[in-house]
Amino acid sequence: MKQKKWLSWLLVPAACVVIAGCSSEEGSSEGEDETADSDTQDTLVFGRGADSTSLDPAKETDGETFYVTQQIYDTLIQYKPGTTELEPALAEEWDSNDDGTEFTLQLREDVTFQDGTEFNAEAVVANFERWMSSEDYVYYGSMFGGYGDEEDNIIENVEATGDFEVTFRLRQPSAPFLKNLAMSPFAIASPEAFDTLEEEPVGTGPFTLSDWRRDDSITLDKNEEYWDEGKPHLNTIIFQVIPDNSSRLTALQNGEIDLMDGVNPSDQSKIENDENLQTFMRPPLNVAYMPMNNETEPFDDPVVRKAVNHAIDKEALINGFYEGNAETAKNMLPPTVDGYNDEVQEYEFDPDQAKELLEEGGYEEGELTIDLWTMDNPRPYMPAPQKIAESIQSDLSDIGIDAEIQTLDWSTYLEKAQAGEMPSFLIGWIGDNGDADNFLYTLLSTGSGNNYAFYSNEEADELMAEAQAETDEGKRAELYKEVQEIIHEDAPTVPLVHYESIMAGSDTLDGYIPAPTGSERFTDVSFTE
Repeated sequence: MKQKKWLSWLLVPAACVVIAGCSSEEGSSEGEDETADSDTQDTLVFGRGADSTSLDPAKETDGETFYVTQQIYDTLIQYKPGTTELEPALAEEWDSNDDGTEFTLQLREDVTFQDGTEFNAEAVVANFERWMSSEDYVYYGSMFGGYGDEEDNIIENVEATGDFEVTFRLRQPSAPFLKNLAMSPFAIASPEAFDTLEEEPVGTGPFTLSDWRRDDSITLDKNEEYWDEGKPHLNTIIFQVIPDNSSRLTALQNGEIDLMDGVNPSDQSKIENDENLQTFMRPPLNVAYMPMNNETEPFDDPVVRKAVNHAIDKEALINGFYEGNAETAKNMLPPTVDGYNDEVQEYEFDPDQAKELLEEGGYEEGELTIDLWTMDNPRPYMPAPQKIAESIQSDLSDIGIDAEIQTLDWSTYLEKAQAGEMPSFLIGWIGDNGDADNFLYTLLSTGSGNNYAFYSNEEADELMAEAQAETDEGKRAELYKEVQEIIHEDAPTVPLVHYESIMAGSDTLDGYIPAPTGSERFTDVSFTE
């Protein structure tokens, strides 16, 4: 068996925020002893680029949070590994009425939250009442349209119709409703812990929080009372922050971590030629893009937004930073999702046309200066954000736009994006449920908390609402194609690429399947001897 080389940062006490469980010294020594004494490794160290923003998935929108919360909480329904197909989780079965306005779920019995309280229908109702109570729960508004008694909130009522039966009554049919229930933000938490979930998460999932060192590591321990008998196979998971991709790969090669995301595309062949490592490809259910705040100058003018779209050489980005493992994006919807409109004509890389459009918008060459923001850590859809920003900066300079690159830490970056404080910046989206609604409505409907472009088009909103209520998948697809035509004409963002991101792990890692949604569970993961 290949022995783990424990990292020095796991063995040396450090200033940290200890949220629950053992002290940092106890956690490290126990993990080391267990690994040394066991015939089979039972601790997974996962290297990633940034820390979670909190551990309350209902309040967050970032994958770094969901990586961890997927292990602590369960959803009512979940996705089959590696897909967006649905399978039972806390709900064992479900059905709906003929017009799709009422869904009844039968819940598992004999499940307890990690604080010892009972999971039942009343707990489910309490979670939904919490989410629909405040705009702090951004995802709820994005996926279900509104809050509380608002007419836009498609959930009219959630009722415990039995001890282990819950019924959802909708104001209108919702085709993606069940897929939405499986999304990471709608994991079920203990009502007794609502006030402290951000730092002290309590779910019914396979792992519990042991230790959190801010911006360093999060340690999870096996939930011995987990309802899925025989699982999980691991005793401990450590999510270790290593911001630099190359440093993370070095740690993997040295046996200091077991799994990593954010592999530089240029390192793929090196990993594949290393007999001690293996690669995993995450299905490309994503889009990397550049939002432009449609409410502020100069991006309140669609002519300027079109100029920027023509200015950026996407093929150069793919060749320079993605090693060919990406395709240019012309829509905000990936080609793999039903409803994708391939008839939309891409804004071709054409600096001359971009200059003409800038002049049409009232800007002579050299008159326009903007800030271009980028995150300080790689993301699954953007392996080299600083370099990609520099390439875009160069493209914009060629048409007379002076773009000054600004950088922020990931948590602050997301806060400023939601507040509209960055007029142009780089970001991406990994689909949560495989449905077109989760890209188009979530990212571009008026008032959505994830609409970082602050885009608003009444016709597009009406078509997206119609598509949500349409249960005929063929008709839904046609409606979404119309929406993409409208969005393309308005050009609220620059869709950049769809990326099949690379992950790497130890050759002894078994049972790991990357999820297209970007946040998989480690319930079935183990190590071979």
